[in-house]
This record gives sequence, structure tokens and C-alpha cells, in this order.
Amino acid sequence: MAELPVEDDNNSQENQQPQSQLFCRALMKKWASLTVFIVLLVGAFFFKIDVTVIKENLFSTTTTTSTADFTIENAPPKPSILNCTSNTCNVLNGSTPFDPHQQSSNATCPDYFRWIHEDLRPWKSTGISRETLENAKRYATFRLAIINGTAYLERYHRSFQTRDLFTLWGILQLLRLYPGAVPDLELMFQCGDLPEIENADLNADLPPPALFQYSGKDSAVSIIFPDWSYWGWVEVNIRPWESMLEGIIEGCKKKKWEDRAPYAYWRGNYHVSPNRKDLWKCNPSFFHDWHARLYNQNWGKETHRGFKHSHLEDQCTYRYKIYVEGRSWSVSDKYILACDSMTLLIKPDYYGFFLRSLEPMQHYWPIRKTNKCKDIKFAVDWGTIHPDEAERIGKGGSKFVQENLKMEHVYDYMLHLLREYAKLLKFKPEIPKEGVEVLCVESMGCNEGGLIREFLEESMVLSPSTTLPCAMPPPYEPSALKDLLQSRDNATRQVMTWEHEYRKKRN
Repeated sequence: MAELPVEDDNNSQENQQPQSQLFCRALMKKWASLTVFIVLLVGAFFFKIDVTVIKENLFSTTTTTSTADFTIENAPPKPSILNCTSNTCNVLNGSTPFDPHQQSSNATCPDYFRWIHEDLRPWKSTGISRETLENAKRYATFRLAIINGTAYLERYHRSFQTRDLFTLWGILQLLRLYPGAVPDLELMFQCGDLPEIENADLNADLPPPALFQYSGKDSAVSIIFPDWSYWGWVEVNIRPWESMLEGIIEGCKKKKWEDRAPYAYWRGNYHVSPNRKDLWKCNPSFFHDWHARLYNQNWGKETHRGFKHSHLEDQCTYRYKIYVEGRSWSVSDKYILACDSMTLLIKPDYYGFFLRSLEPMQHYWPIRKTNKCKDIKFAVDWGTIHPDEAERIGKGGSKFVQENLKMEHVYDYMLHLLREYAKLLKFKPEIPKEGVEVLCVESMGCNEGGLIREFLEESMVLSPSTTLPCAMPPPYEPSALKDLLQSRDNATRQVMTWEHEYRKKRN
């Protein structure tokens, strides 16, 4: 789940007081907390307080499901830009096909585009046959065919919430942005969290099934595609990425780094994975303050409130932000990094399409999965001693997002991925024979209402691009990729060495 803000913490003023006063105040707070706990315990015993009800109210994990009329209370209606007066799909004005001999500009794409080559490497020597594609059908949410610039859909089942809707909408916007640039192809897409095809389950004599997904991991085969939230996550009122990024950039200006609360902040559903449950232990207790401030997000309650307290653009009030996976990678990665706060990235097992290009100590501070609380405390202590360096790392992550994750780059990534994928196809793509649905902005957008319709229109491409897509960078040489991964390990080990020396001095 994406992080959400809480009210500002006033403890930044306390840090300016003498240490003796801070110690006394901290001790008084701990005794007060213990007293409250004893009173509640005694009250529960004598007056039979229903502790189960209290627990459910505090830690509810209610989630919403997809609905075509999802609305926000008192949201003013906006004029529609969709032409829904006819049942036909309209051609975008000015849609001139790109010259196939001039497929990219002189500007090189961001470095994370190089991972496209790695994701497609399992089929480099064999190509993708019709059989290889069909072998992915049992995992897929839908099959998509693009023939002569028109999209055709064969749906196998609905995804969780509106992931499939917004993913397909994003592909339609790509076709509108670069008319004629996407070659004919067929693909299978799975809209779940987890990579489906494990290396251990593959037949060594056959190429793996070719399946598009949102995330991958080292022990699985995935063709990784940008997730649905770039066009909006309606169930939690997260607007399309272009709007969110602009809002977060403005939100960063509200509090200078040195004026932010000197703690590591995270908010989300901690019930979804053991990794997050383990992080929950890092909340302050009577015995320890790990410098973490963690909050459970009750999505059901926020839904009923109309998301009045869930504005991501207002979350940049802490010096440090924690990224932790849920069931797999989390879409919160981009929102956390964009905040100018130093990102404390708990070592992930899963990754989205850009996460593999982040560098430790340049874009984030590494945190071990097995030593979360102590690592978080040291990171905050280190940032207190080295505030300029901590702020530099925070701004490095934010700069990466602002420069490399613009929607124009997201679309270029999609375009290059589909182009490289289409080169591997060993069969002639066809329109699916069953359950065919022709996709266009009218056929999708005009059937929706409420906030879904609003987000679709907000993320709609209104005119073709006047510039060519960026130039695809070459694949990594095996030795260069090995050196890159080794340098990251070295940087992480250096942080662990600093922490070990820091503890020795304190002991």
C-alpha cells in the first residue's frame, strides 16, 4: 500500500533542549504510558471491556473493491473531455504514424531501460513461439493483441480492484501518444502482486512462458511493466502519477528538511506480510525508541471519510521515510522517493520496472531485513550527525524520480519494451478468436462514471507526441552488470561497518 500522511510531529523542538531535560521528559512519558496501560488492563478486568472490538477498530484491514460509480463525497463535477455522443471509436486528431526509419531521438533513455534487455533475455536465443505464449495463458488476467495500431482484448477474469482497467487504459494512451509506433503483437498479462513463474518450476529444455507482470524477483521469470497507479488508483483516491508528482513536489516546499520531524516514518497496512509485521516491532515502546514512527492505515475508515486525511502530497513532514514491501513490491516506492526525505529502503526481494537502478547512498539508505530496528535507529542517528549528507541522499532519490519517472519516460519505457518484445515473436499476431473487445478511449471511458471516469480523463493523452521517444540504451555486458551489483553490495557493507563501529564506541 502507498504511504499516507499523519499530522506533524512536534518533537523536533524537543531535540533542541538539554539532554538532561530530554531524558526526564522521556522517562515521564514512559511512566505515563505504563500507567495508562495498567488502568486499561484493570478496567478491562473489572468492567469486561470488549478488547476484541478495540483491536478491530485499531487494526482494521478492510479494503475496497472495484466499482464503476466510485465517488468522493462532495466532489464537484468536472466537464467531460470524452466524446460519448456516438458509439464509435474516434481517431485522435493529428494522428500521423511515426516514420519507421526514425524510431527514436538523440536523447538516451534513463539507465533503468537497460533492464528491458535482462527481462527479455530468457527468450533471446529461442524467440517466443505461439506455444510459448499460450503456455502463459493459465496465469494471465487477459490477452492483448495490437494489430495495425488497434487494441483487441480477450479477458480471462477480472483483476483485483481496477488494476486491469487502468493498465489497459495506459496502453491505449501509449497508442495515442505514438500512433503507428507500436508493432503488431500479442501478449499475456497478469495483474497480481506476485511473480507467477518460478525458475525452479521450469522445464530446462523449453523456454519459459512469456508473461507480463508488475513485479519480478531474481528467482522468477517476469516481463515487468509499469503498474496501474501511473494512471490512477481509484480505490484509495491516488490520482494519476503526473498530478501526484506535481503535488508532492509542491508539498516538499512546505517544510525544509531541517524543520521536519527527525524520525523514520511509514504508514500502511502492516498485516499483509511478515516483513511489515516485523517492522511494526520498531515502533517506540517503554524500553526502546528506535526513532521510527509507524502507523497502520485503516483503508475502510478512510474510504468512509472520503479520504480527507489521505493526501500523499502532504506526507513530506519527516526527514526519513521507510520503504518496505507488502506481499511483493509496493507501488509506494515512487511516492516515498519523491518526498526529499532520506529513503530507508528495507532490502527488497521484489522489484518494479525502475527499482533496480537505484543506488545505495545515492538514492537511498540500505536497511537489512533481519535487523530492521537497529538499522533504522542507526540511520537516523547517522543523519543527525551528518545532516547535509542525509539531506543529499534524500534529494538524490527525489531527483531520480522527478527526472527519470516523468510520464513521458514511462510511456517511452512501455514503447521500447513492446518493441523489443515484438522482435522476439516467431508467429504472426492475430486478433483473438473468443471474447474479443475492441479497445479505445470511448469504449472504455464512456462506460465508467464517478472517480474512475475522472481519473481516466485526467490521464488521457489529448494529442500525439511532437517529439520522438528517447533512444534505447544497449544491454549490460555481463562483466559490467556483475561489477554494478558488486559495487552496490560494497556500499551496503560499508554502511554495516559504520554501524558496527558506532555501536562499539557507544558501548
